[in-house]
Amino acid sequence: MTSAAMRFLPGWRRSAGLHWWTCFLISTAAGFAQRIELVWPTPSTAWAEGKSATSFLQHAGSGDPQSGGFGGVRSSGTRFHEGIDIKPVKRDRRGEPLDSVFAAMPGVVRYTNSSAGDSSYGRYVVLEHPQLSPAIYTLYAHLARIASGVTRGTQVAAGQTLGVMGHSAGGYMIPKDRSHLHFEVGVAVTRDFQAWYDRKRFGSRNEHGMWNGMNLLGIDPLDFFNQWRLRRIETLQDYFARMETAVRLRIATYRTPDFVTRYPALVTKPVTGLVGGWDIRFTWTGLPFSWTPLTAAEVAELPREEPRIVEVDAAVERRERSKTLAVPRRGSWAAAKDLEIVLEQLFGP
Repeated sequence: MTSAAMRFLPGWRRSAGLHWWTCFLISTAAGFAQRIELVWPTPSTAWAEGKSATSFLQHAGSGDPQSGGFGGVRSSGTRFHEGIDIKPVKRDRRGEPLDSVFAAMPGVVRYTNSSAGDSSYGRYVVLEHPQLSPAIYTLYAHLARIASGVTRGTQVAAGQTLGVMGHSAGGYMIPKDRSHLHFEVGVAVTRDFQAWYDRKRFGSRNEHGMWNGMNLLGIDPLDFFNQWRLRRIETLQDYFARMETAVRLRIATYRTPDFVTRYPALVTKPVTGLVGGWDIRFTWTGLPFSWTPLTAAEVAELPREEPRIVEVDAAVERRERSKTLAVPRRGSWAAAKDLEIVLEQLFGP
């Protein structure tokens, strides 16, 4: 096997909390872009063996494993699910899962929540991956416990143990027989999430800073892993470049959201001089995956600080019923509730 080849090494070795039996290790010849190193986040080998998703996804109570997938997979397509739910492969005599949970990529621990009742995620860990571009997060939720040493600021290797799979949750109960890992991959909308949260007056305290689920926008983890395995992508930028536009808008503003400074890889061209506005493309889930800076002349006809939708894929809007980004109004399109929330978080009041 050459140095540029993909190696899948079941049962090869494991040590110091690292998990190798479902770890795909990639090395590339000098002069080529580094291919992402990905590790399946549980001991299940079903995905690595090319089995159907129904063999490793945990259903959400309906009995249909697809309800453990990403997107509008629940309540007849009207309820959105931000990640995927992976079921355990081993349990103890009481029926509790024994599966360890592993870091999908090298990264830094940004947040841990050890109080199960404080979040619908239950006990969870968030990693950020600053070596990647864009520097996405991965999230591991409903843990029975978090591994010793997994604390904020800690560097972790791909395949390192983060905790043990469970069924912890706040505000509702996950039955033991539906224990799973909720796994997310995505981006955080704003570093200033607390200000938005305070303005909304939800009536409860935000316990999780910017790593509150309301501030996180996921991509489909299974699609991401599948595209990587098929070698359709080598880097994260490859994956984001393949995203389809559901809504495109322009906004005249002198503001540069911290989203742009944290994910500069999503800016389509260099920013030179004063930015007069932005041309932004959104996926159907509301993720702003493409940012083109505009000059003041290019937005001269637009009212300041008022987003103007210039393109909508109406077929996607009709198909994806778990998110609503745009609605027709007087012969044009207006931002709907899910897009309004993201815009509020990005640009403030």
